[in-house]
Amino acid sequence: MSGQGEQAERVKGPLVFMDYDQAELDRCYDQSNWAPNQAIVAARTEVNSAGARERLGGAIRLSYGPTDIEKLDLFKAKQPGAPVLIYVHGGAWRAGASSRCHAPAELFHGAGVNYIALDFINVDEAGGSLFPMIDQVRRAVAWVWANAASFDADPERIYVFGHSSGAHLTGNILTTDWEGQYGVPNTILKGGVVCSGMYELDPVRLSARSKYVNFTDEMVEQLSSIRHIDRLHCPIVVAYGDCESPEFQRQSKTFAQTVEKAGKSVKLIMAKGYNHFEIAETLANPYGLLGRATLKLMGRDFKGEARL
Repeated sequence: MSGQGEQAERVKGPLVFMDYDQAELDRCYDQSNWAPNQAIVAARTEVNSAGARERLGGAIRLSYGPTDIEKLDLFKAKQPGAPVLIYVHGGAWRAGASSRCHAPAELFHGAGVNYIALDFINVDEAGGSLFPMIDQVRRAVAWVWANAASFDADPERIYVFGHSSGAHLTGNILTTDWEGQYGVPNTILKGGVVCSGMYELDPVRLSARSKYVNFTDEMVEQLSSIRHIDRLHCPIVVAYGDCESPEFQRQSKTFAQTVEKAGKSVKLIMAKGYNHFEIAETLANPYGLLGRATLKLMGRDFKGEARL
């Protein structure tokens, strides 16, 4: 298997998924094995987020739910009636914070977009369940739709972006039964970008992530977005880097292929030379892979002009 030269001489164990033994599968679902500069990128992200906050005058902190963590950071567009981009952070479902996702706010503010970064419970705080996390981010999206007028945004132009475990959550946001579960239109979202995520939980359940996520049959069925493509009602972009683990690359390609086979609108982007953490930085750059793709999906450019 590529990327495992140091393991070439070890004895392969029983297969647990496809052609992976347990050690190989665990390695594939731990991105630190594939991104030696993870700490450097994380530090850079903190600095860039702080810089964006300083230049934009900070974010407006709003509550979308009753608990302390159910809050969002809003960088309000100058123009009334502007669209909204909601960022769902990653962190292996265990870490991450809205404050670390502020770097792209400057780009989207300049493009005439209301930029929102969400906070939500992590899986450890939720007792090993992913259900509270997905419920919170779904309710946050519904809150933005219901309250868009209060910050002069257009509720009919809401888009969502997610990276890593945030892309897993975003995949589920995009395939939500909005009318049946939350009493809002199924067309609440006009587009989505998922980057370096997981869309089928079966292999994840078999990996070392099961040590802190209490996977159940119900969780795997309900929160594997690839199984619910029929509930996808908007165009999406699926992105990944070719320096990520083989499983994260496979998950992205398979998800995009499944969406395409279902006759839904999807664009697959492979970022050559990018690892799992580096690719997320491109969202803050109008010429970066994710920045360019997201602006195009929203019909915006950096000057905030709508493209006809």
